[in-house]
Amino acid sequence: MFTARITRIAAAATAAVAVALALSACSSSNPLAQPTATGGSGSSGTIVVGSQAYYSNEIIAEIYAQALEKAGMTVKRQFNIGQRDAYMPEVKSGAINLFPEYTGNLLEYLGGKAGTNSPDDVYAALKKALPSSLTALDYAKAADQDTYTVTKANADKYGLSSIADLNKMPGTVTVGAAPEFEKRPYGPAAAKTVYGVNLAFSATGQTTLEALQAGTVQVADIYTADPAFEKGDLVALKDPKNLILSSNVVPIASANIADKISKTINAVSAKLTTAELVKLNVQSTVDKKQPADIAKAWLKAQGLS
Repeated sequence: MFTARITRIAAAATAAVAVALALSACSSSNPLAQPTATGGSGSSGTIVVGSQAYYSNEIIAEIYAQALEKAGMTVKRQFNIGQRDAYMPEVKSGAINLFPEYTGNLLEYLGGKAGTNSPDDVYAALKKALPSSLTALDYAKAADQDTYTVTKANADKYGLSSIADLNKMPGTVTVGAAPEFEKRPYGPAAAKTVYGVNLAFSATGQTTLEALQAGTVQVADIYTADPAFEKGDLVALKDPKNLILSSNVVPIASANIADKISKTINAVSAKLTTAELVKLNVQSTVDKKQPADIAKAWLKAQGLS
């Protein structure tokens, strides 16, 4: 994981885990409702939902949990676990039944390869890479992935809308990011190969956003779901040639309960866009709301409660 994400995770890890809301089952007209079925974790039929120690991931997990409760299922929350090395063994074993993941990042972790970096190809490769005990439900349009981002002021000034447009900027154009970004398959060297742009590199680490805003760098690697995008003064450049590995939000479920929960969770994924995810993250980092409250309001606003 890049330093930018690690910083956000570290901040989230110090926060108290939100108290889960107990919600009653809704009527058959609820789009989340579906017939009850046996399964889940052990004989109790309880579904265990997990999350990373990362505020955005915990919000998504809470949305899953509340949606399942609205559909009449019993849920146990196991949030704020840590990173993949900590939670994936539990997910693979079935001790955790449902986990919000990210297609590209999980594919890399599993050692899989996609034909292209497009959302559909990465998702298809991920499904093949998963062990037989796990199922990938529908992925969401929401993504939390790397970008080549510029200020809106420069986007307007130089007519920047895609990565290829960076050639329009005068002088040396420097991209700022965590040190690892320079050698990534979608780093500056790859941008030159795919888009023909010449970019210098600066390892900005935790100060990437500040460096972009100060003009120290002209381009920055900022994750698509970063709350900074809410202000409207940043522009994530389009990537029509799929240089950057797609990393869409995807629910990973125990195979033995996938059929039971798919209607409910796929309905959530159908509503979750990157813009919506940014708004959810702003409520956490700026408004200081608890994940349970954020999830409840979002489900209601989307007509899923």
